[in-house]
Amino acid sequence: MTANPTAQRDRKMTSSTIDAETVAALEAIDARLRWLSAWTIHNANHLRESRDGLKVGGHQASCASMTAIMVTLYFHALGPNDRVAVKPHAGPLLHAIHYMLGNQSLDQLQRFRGLGGMQSYPSRTKDKIPVDFSTGSVGLGVAITAFASLVQDYLIAHGQLAEADAGRMIALMGDAELDEGNIYECLIEAYKHDVRNCWWIIDYNRQSLDATTADRMFRRFDDIFETCGWRVVTLKHGRLQRETFRRRGGSALERWIDNCPNAEYAALTYQGGAAWRTRLAADIGDKPGIADILASFDDEGLHQLMTNLGGHCVETLAQAFDGAKDDRPTLFIAYTIKGYGLPFAGHKDNHAGLMNPGQIAQLRASLSIAEGAEWEPYAGLGDNAASALRAFVEASPLKQKVADRAFDPVPVPDRLPVPEGAEQSTQAAFGRILLDLAKSGHPLADRIVTTSPDVTVSTNLGAFVNQRGLFRRQDLADVFHLAKIPSAQRWAGHKAGQHIELGIAEHNLFLMLAALGLSAPLFGTRLMPIGTVYDPFIARGLDALNYACYQDARFLLVATPSGLTLAPEGGAHQSINTPLIGMGQPGLTYYEPAFADELALIMRDAFARMQAPDGGSTYLRLSTRSIAQVDREDDRWQEGALKGGYWLKAPAPGAEAAIVYAGALAPEALAAWEALKDDMPGLGLLAVTSPDLLHRGWSAARAARWTAERGAESHVARLLGSLSPTAGLITVIDGSPSALSWLGGVRGQRVSPLGTDRFGQTGDLPDLYRTYRLDADAIVEAAAELFL
Repeated sequence: MTANPTAQRDRKMTSSTIDAETVAALEAIDARLRWLSAWTIHNANHLRESRDGLKVGGHQASCASMTAIMVTLYFHALGPNDRVAVKPHAGPLLHAIHYMLGNQSLDQLQRFRGLGGMQSYPSRTKDKIPVDFSTGSVGLGVAITAFASLVQDYLIAHGQLAEADAGRMIALMGDAELDEGNIYECLIEAYKHDVRNCWWIIDYNRQSLDATTADRMFRRFDDIFETCGWRVVTLKHGRLQRETFRRRGGSALERWIDNCPNAEYAALTYQGGAAWRTRLAADIGDKPGIADILASFDDEGLHQLMTNLGGHCVETLAQAFDGAKDDRPTLFIAYTIKGYGLPFAGHKDNHAGLMNPGQIAQLRASLSIAEGAEWEPYAGLGDNAASALRAFVEASPLKQKVADRAFDPVPVPDRLPVPEGAEQSTQAAFGRILLDLAKSGHPLADRIVTTSPDVTVSTNLGAFVNQRGLFRRQDLADVFHLAKIPSAQRWAGHKAGQHIELGIAEHNLFLMLAALGLSAPLFGTRLMPIGTVYDPFIARGLDALNYACYQDARFLLVATPSGLTLAPEGGAHQSINTPLIGMGQPGLTYYEPAFADELALIMRDAFARMQAPDGGSTYLRLSTRSIAQVDREDDRWQEGALKGGYWLKAPAPGAEAAIVYAGALAPEALAAWEALKDDMPGLGLLAVTSPDLLHRGWSAARAARWTAERGAESHVARLLGSLSPTAGLITVIDGSPSALSWLGGVRGQRVSPLGTDRFGQTGDLPDLYRTYRLDADAIVEAAAELFL
């Protein structure tokens, strides 16, 4: 294995003593968890009825790779307030741990990867056991722990969490996850914010799905992390290896191990003790003392020596964890063997490999587990040993670990003030609404946390930041303000600040929103996170956005500017398919308001939605286009606006046509309605505030037709029910026309959809709207097409 220059230095850090009784107990749990995880996967693939013939899967080798790491962390090092993101493929180990603790049922283990059973990868929302962070898309579960650490510091600084209740945010990761770019984006951001109380523990088995890890990378990870202020602790050798290295000839053996290429080390591991003996004799057999060392071990013992890496030695791991109890962020590189203790250990194809019935029987026999006792957590141990181990588990700090915390709701005003102005853009109105809240002194304002990837000013968050300040654990003066240099931005940084400034990395934005949006269950205080981003660049962080929604993080995403309406910026900045992203993303409700009063209404609802048991997050697609505001006769439009749409101009009963619009194209839709109303009597004008809600309601109503829960007619069906069954709809949106064209399927009405489905270009609005058929003339022509 390629040498790591920090290994020798870090061995000096891990000199604390772990008593023999604790080591023995941890080793016993290690063996039990390796068995339970392997048996759970075996049961799902070989014993449970298969009705579709598909491989269920699971990762026996990936679990075995880090069993000792998880045992030592969970049963020795973990404190009551620590939170852990578990490597996705080690999910069965997490469930086995909770099974031993009595928090998981046998039924859940037996239904692994089955409907209603334990999930493939740890899930906050779908698993029955306590899960701190969902994992699955590799790299994201690692990075969120750094942002959770930042959220914890924010709450402490704001007096909403006691320093004594702080915990470490811990990520258990596979070494292949280090190929994920979002980890390094996160690392840079964490350094800027002086993140603390964060551990990342690498299961360094040097094998990924397709290959062994490149040898030349090992020396670089230390440099990267140390440059970013992390302590790096490399755990390369277990106690047995270190003891052997002290013997005559041991230094030659250590050098050989350090210089052996990863692929060769893995192959020798798979081949076993005889292969180790032959290779070592050939390579270094002439070195003084080597012959004696080889002679002192039989083949099985030699194999145990050569695979006694730091990540499989509970004593080495416990000493390392105990030696890093301050708040400095720490990277543990724990060398391991993929599939350790299993018959395919080290084989390059073992990632998704499964033990066959003969191999699992051999493993069971090696642990003295009787047939029929496979699910017994302490099977194979004598009565006294089982009782002692059960007592050790019950007394472990893990039993006192804090699960999701209770939290109080945040009051929300009955109404948010609507900014005044005959002409306004939704983006500017958003900034003014936030500023008014910041000045109001309402409790809601104190819980708002804003964040943005270096587009704070251009998304109209600047006024809020002027009022509430940047969050910094150390004071940061506004040098320009102190020097009396005129600037619209007065951004001082301090502990009471409520804006978290991020660099240009959308993955970091969405992971920051995920961590902020989990503050209530993780830390017991509900925050109201608001993140702003340019609408076209949602796609750059889409995996992280999906990850945030998957674990039910609650936040408000404000994406602006949007569409071709961002005319001079050109095609790279003009979003096309983001309405479809908003409609398709579970856990996120997409709105595209046109007017300031709609926006104020929806923002108020978004703050309430964040806190509702069946609520979620909200995505606002806003615009820089300033348009004339409409006069309201009353408030009856508001109920419909929150459901996704309302009649801005009600149709006559049985009308043959309606114009349907969303967002910034309201002026064009109104102009076309004015041009057509005399020729098309009873023409309606439908304002769609949320294509997402309309579609979701329609889909739910249709699904209910085949269940006992047949519900009421959907909101969109009632709206379109005002029209003739043969009516025509002209839909227009500054985005993919598919976001509204589906409306024809609600009642079988004809549709002529307008929108953008190709890249834009620079220009002014009249030119672009004409070129891409979004202007009033295009709407009129679409109506003519329907009826002529």
